[in-house]
Amino acid sequence: MDRRRFLGVSGAAAASPMLAALGTPATANAATTLFKRVNFASDGLALSPAEYAALLGEVVAQDGFEPDYYSQGGAIRQLERKFAKLLGKDDAIYLPTGTLANHLAVRKLAGDDRRVLVQAESHLYNDSGDCAQTLSGLNLVPMAEGGSTLPVEEVERWLARSSSGRVETRVGVIAIESPVRRRHHEMVDFDALKRASTLARERGIRLHLDGARMFNLPLHSGQSLHAYSALFDTVYVSLWKHFNAASGAILAGDAAFIEGLYHQRRMFGGALPHAWPEAAVALRFVDGYLEDYAKSWQVADRLIALLQDDRRFSFEKLPRGTSRFFMTMTGVAPELFRERLAKQGVVLSHGHPDTGRFAMEVNASLLRVSADALAGMLINAAVIA
Repeated sequence: MDRRRFLGVSGAAAASPMLAALGTPATANAATTLFKRVNFASDGLALSPAEYAALLGEVVAQDGFEPDYYSQGGAIRQLERKFAKLLGKDDAIYLPTGTLANHLAVRKLAGDDRRVLVQAESHLYNDSGDCAQTLSGLNLVPMAEGGSTLPVEEVERWLARSSSGRVETRVGVIAIESPVRRRHHEMVDFDALKRASTLARERGIRLHLDGARMFNLPLHSGQSLHAYSALFDTVYVSLWKHFNAASGAILAGDAAFIEGLYHQRRMFGGALPHAWPEAAVALRFVDGYLEDYAKSWQVADRLIALLQDDRRFSFEKLPRGTSRFFMTMTGVAPELFRERLAKQGVVLSHGHPDTGRFAMEVNASLLRVSADALAGMLINAAVIA
């Protein structure tokens, strides 16, 4: 495994020079527990403060490390270039949150055409406090309620409706989220994305992808990151959901779009004086993410296979699912089951109190323990006392 990701994924935190230098018995004992948990409740590794500090210590000890200044230069610029290349775009800009990334993208893409078509279940429409409406005067039109994929027929109806009013109101942007968080990380049908993209380009409409978790898409759809990005003018990717940064986002697009956007970043209060602690950790995990995610699903599939004949456990995968599956456990109260696993270093989300159904997130923390060992832990936690 790549040295840059060694501590974060596989453990052995005691090998860190920084931790060793701390030296006190209490710290030495704590170090043996770092980078050990298997976390089924998180998108990424869910690093603890001590783990994050250990990784930062490794980063700043490297020759040539350069911090940023007000989110420009140094590690931030390195991160921007890295993601621009991975996404097949000319350039990229660091932003402190995904909310700001989505907002600035649709704001600039829309220009004078203020109507924006979005999924009714999207993060931009539901979970951003109407920022685009309140702060930028955009009109977000929700579509495909209860689903993930925008049917091209529904898009065409709204385009016709927008252009045929007594006062023509052009659609400036189509913004699509995939995977969709509110739909248990369900991915949008790729062929539907292509049809929507083709239609939009024919009508001169810009496109934005809320791809916060898009690095999970290639494994499940068979389509590359470049194939997704090519359908959109701009793409946003979260830095904390997959790449374990404390916060942060990347917005990628063509050079003309990204140029000067740092002024709007500052206008909205997003020019952090020092953003290198986010960039430094994210850079540790970017290159190996696709491989680690695929291996993590191998562990998850092996775990499911080992437990599928145990009547206390049942499993469900969504038809267009990505990083989440569901496990239902019977025989022991869900919270007791969860508490028992926590004592063994396995973290679950809160299960349904009546059904014992748990949402299980697949991430690289699964690589810290074998599937056989995990199965044994789950079986032990399900024993009726």
